[in-house]
Amino acid sequence: MSVAQSVLAVNDDLPIRTQLPVHSGKVRSVYWLSPEDSARLIAQKGYDVAPDAPLAVMVISDRISAFDCIWRAEGDVRGVPGKGAALNAISNHWFRLFKARGLADSHILDIPHPFVWIVQKARPVMVEAICRAYITGSMWRAYSKGERDFCGIQLPEGLAANQKLDELLITPSTKGVIRGVAGVPEADDVNVTRQQLLDNLKVFGFRSATDVDLYETLLKQGFGVISEALARAGQLFVDTKFEFGYVTDSKGTEKLIYMDEVGTPDSSRMWDAAEYQAGRIVENSKEGFRQFLLNHFPDPDIMLNKDRFAERVALARDNALPLQSFMDLSNTYTSVAEKITGQPIVLSDNPKAEITQVLADQFDLIK
Repeated sequence: MSVAQSVLAVNDDLPIRTQLPVHSGKVRSVYWLSPEDSARLIAQKGYDVAPDAPLAVMVISDRISAFDCIWRAEGDVRGVPGKGAALNAISNHWFRLFKARGLADSHILDIPHPFVWIVQKARPVMVEAICRAYITGSMWRAYSKGERDFCGIQLPEGLAANQKLDELLITPSTKGVIRGVAGVPEADDVNVTRQQLLDNLKVFGFRSATDVDLYETLLKQGFGVISEALARAGQLFVDTKFEFGYVTDSKGTEKLIYMDEVGTPDSSRMWDAAEYQAGRIVENSKEGFRQFLLNHFPDPDIMLNKDRFAERVALARDNALPLQSFMDLSNTYTSVAEKITGQPIVLSDNPKAEITQVLADQFDLIK
């Protein structure tokens, strides 16, 4: 089996029965089930959701996105071997741990295959909930240029790159374009303050001010759970992104849940603890790939400057990266997943055939 054959690069062409067009994101594709199939599965499987809740099959891919572009490697390798299964395994592990610790549920109802989730539709909070334990990445770049106000939080003078912060910082940004909020540009992924959330609850999708408190609590608790577990594996949990949404359970109770993915090398930075103590940064996340891209091309400003996005898209489209960069990233994803879950990541010879078979046999969802 070649490297190109070992990756699931295209995940929006499976013969899953659905009445809506498949929604394909950077990494995941979502197949929304018909009301009839959703109701049937809820009844058959006993999912704790409203009887008329919309369900979907969410299929992850091995595609690699960085700086909002999809990248490929030599030999027509259009994904990172093991990446999709590793991301799902890590998220599954943390979501189960959150539920066991009494934090909150997630949108996942079933896991029929390492690449697949059965999920319930959530009403998303329009905030990417970012928390940071160290000053690095975009925060450090802004700080080093003189910025001190981050989402309404004033940072002190004299901080150094990669320094541990005195407390966990919550620095939310917009999820999608938010319109009509004073001081918030109408663009995706711009920083917002806690006060702006409180002053515009409906716009950001919160039901109440109490739920702003709750999302912050769940964010801090989730970060703490992951940080403690990673510490036992010799890793530092540096920063991460959480997403939240509302669902209604079988009793008609609306609740705030975790959604998307959580605590993965795609959404988080993780550093080797021993190396950090020795004064070195060893990335165990996608950040290492981002740094590779910044060094690989002669003009790194193309990656960082939003005004040069068209040039960035052209770089991703026209350049095949060294295959070794993808294999190094594959090792990062699979080794992190195996450390966290204690289980091996097994590459599939034919993931599409496996997915189709299990969805036919156990869920009757194939056309």
